[in-house]
Amino acid sequence: MTEVAIPAGPGTADILRRIAVARAALDSQVVILGHHYQRDEVIRFADHRGDSLQLARWAASQRQARQIVFCGVHFMAETASILAQDHQQVLLPDPTAGCTMADMVTGEALAEAWDALTARYGPGVIPVAYVNSTAEVKAFCGEHGGAACTSSNAVAILRWALGQGRRVLFVPDEHLGRNAGRRLGLGDGDMAVWDPRAEDPAETEDPAGAAPVGRPGAPGADGPRLILWRGFCAVHRRFSVEQVRAVRERHPGVVVVVHPECRAEVAQTADLMGSTDFIIRQVAAGEPGSSWAIGTEINLVDRLAREYPDREVVFLGDRVWYCPMMMRITPANLLGTLENLQAGREVNEVKVAPEVAAGARLALERMLAIS
Repeated sequence: MTEVAIPAGPGTADILRRIAVARAALDSQVVILGHHYQRDEVIRFADHRGDSLQLARWAASQRQARQIVFCGVHFMAETASILAQDHQQVLLPDPTAGCTMADMVTGEALAEAWDALTARYGPGVIPVAYVNSTAEVKAFCGEHGGAACTSSNAVAILRWALGQGRRVLFVPDEHLGRNAGRRLGLGDGDMAVWDPRAEDPAETEDPAGAAPVGRPGAPGADGPRLILWRGFCAVHRRFSVEQVRAVRERHPGVVVVVHPECRAEVAQTADLMGSTDFIIRQVAAGEPGSSWAIGTEINLVDRLAREYPDREVVFLGDRVWYCPMMMRITPANLLGTLENLQAGREVNEVKVAPEVAAGARLALERMLAIS
C-alpha cells in the first residue's frame, strides 16, 4: 500500500477558481458526485456525496442532467452508467482510477470457480458480488440467480442467498463476507476460502481455521455453506487488533468503529462495525465531548473531525495512509473534465456494453428488491 502525500502545490488556488467558474457555467446539465473518500479539494464541488450505490442511484434521479461527473473509482462509474437514464453520460475525471479489490476477481475467474463448485456440489451455488466489483462480475451474478450487495445490506443479501441454495460464493471481499457470515451465525466450519491465485483454489488454507473447499468442513460431508473469494481492500486490511488496543490506551473511553471490510478479528475487537454511512451517523449522533476512533479511509476520518470539532475523532491506524486510487481524482483532472464539457467535448466516458449492463442491472435490482 503506497502512502500518498497531498501538497497544495503551486496553482491550486487558480485551479479551484476555474473549477468554480466552469461548474457555474455548466449549471444543471452536469451533476458532480463525490465519494466519501475523496480529498476535500474535490468533494467541495460535489452536488451530492455518499457511497458508490447511493451516488449512482441519486444521479439516475437527476433527469435534467446530461453528464454525470463521478469523482470516485471505475467500478462506481460503471454502476452509475448502468443505472443512468438513456440520455445521460458518466464521466470519470481519471480513467486510471480503479480499485485493487475489484481487480481481484474477473468474470472469467468467477465463471471458472462457479463451474468447479457446481461440478463438486451440484446446483444450488448462488453467486453474490459486493458492489466493489466490475460490471462483468455483477452481470455473471445476475445471470446465475445471484445478486449484488453493499456493506450495509450484505447480511440481508447473504440471508436471502443462503435460503435460495445450499451454499453461496461471495466475491471479492473475503473480510466483508466473513463478517456478514458471522453475524448470521455461521461458524468457521461453515465457511471456506477460494483463492483463484493458488495452484489448487479448492485447497486454500484459511487462517481463521475453516476447512478448505476441497475437504469436508465441520458440518460434515455437505461442505461449507459460504465460500469466500480471497480478495481484500488494501486500506481496510491494514487495521489490526493491536491498533485497537493501542488507541484505547491513548484515548480512554474511546468508541472504536470500523468498516466491515476490516479483518474479522478487528471487527470483533471494535465496539461497532458498519458502512461509511453508518460510521458518519454514529459520529453525528455522538455527544459533545465523546471520543471516536475510526477504522476507514483517512479522508473521511479527517472530514468528520473537522465537521464535529466538539467531539474527538481520530484515525485508528498507527500511520497515515490514503486510498491511492481515490487520490487519482485531483482538482486538475476534475477541471479538465469540466472545461472540456464547456468546449463541447465529453472525455473519459465510462460505458458498459448493453449485454453486460443487462445482467449487472438484474443483480442490482434483485439486491434492491431484497433489501
